Amino acid sequence: MKAAVIPEVNAPWEIREVATPRPGPGQVLLKVHACGLCHNDLWTAQGVFPFPSCDPAITGHEAAGEVVEVGPGTTSRQVGDRVGTTWVQATCGRCSSCRGNPPLTGSSGMTCAAPVMTGLNVQGGHAEYLCVAAASTVLLPDGLDYVTAAPVLCAGYTAWSALRASEPQPHERIAVLGIGGLGHMALQYARASGFETVALTRSPDKHALAAKLGADLVVRDGEELREAGGADVVLVTGTSYEAATDALRGLRVGGRVVLATIDPVGSFRIGPNAPTFWARGQRVLGASHDGLGYLTEALDLVARGDVTPMTEVFPMERITDAVDKAARGEVRFRAVVTY
Repeated sequence: MKAAVIPEVNAPWEIREVATPRPGPGQVLLKVHACGLCHNDLWTAQGVFPFPSCDPAITGHEAAGEVVEVGPGTTSRQVGDRVGTTWVQATCGRCSSCRGNPPLTGSSGMTCAAPVMTGLNVQGGHAEYLCVAAASTVLLPDGLDYVTAAPVLCAGYTAWSALRASEPQPHERIAVLGIGGLGHMALQYARASGFETVALTRSPDKHALAAKLGADLVVRDGEELREAGGADVVLVTGTSYEAATDALRGLRVGGRVVLATIDPVGSFRIGPNAPTFWARGQRVLGASHDGLGYLTEALDLVARGDVTPMTEVFPMERITDAVDKAARGEVRFRAVVTY
């Protein structure tokens, strides 16, 4: 099969012929039709995160495709099923974190001593075929095409998990910080759920688009958010924790900040705001992939047309163009590669 291989840290990705995997017990083999390009894939290839330990190094955890073979003992999936894959395939089941039998989530994957991570320690989805644990897949809604589904499998999943983690009440206002791969979907999810929604972005060229995606109001920073009446929830979907710290200025009494992304160099700080923070009963929460039920909900909202990922599609042969353009921040908003 053909796959996008990363030869070494910071090297251009290459399309190579590699061995087609075969499914083991509890696994399925997918014919990958589309795989989204997550910024974490770029950081992994650049060495910001640990370089993939699988050989050859094939990353990608937003793969959508069709089951073409099932491994021994696999009963939950059948040949012909249309499915999406997830970042965490399995946990070890034996370490101190796993002894409580937590559900398969980003949290359980990050706290397990020996997780199975798609595109990190086992082959990822930027390939024509992919073997994954059947239990880590979800069935795609009828009528939802693979290209549209792919960004939901990480970016949409994270955005929806962040909104759910905040436990918003019907009267509350949701602010989305960072209008990118996650944020443009978070805006739509919040709006589709009936919440008054604010976009926080320092990019003037995104203001009109944010309004089109469902923002009732667009502001530049935490001070402008405060002047506009504040927000009960701030969903941090960008990669700047400095901007997340600044957004605290616009958080209402009892408000929640949800950190749903990674800043590989900066830190989230309460700092001088601490007396105001505790006196106002505010909270900081983390969210990632918080359960396959949430992923199913996120996909269903897209299938119903309430949320539409904005994608730029690249054929496999143009994988380096996709990587370069995404690294420059020029994709609006998710690069999807077809295989």
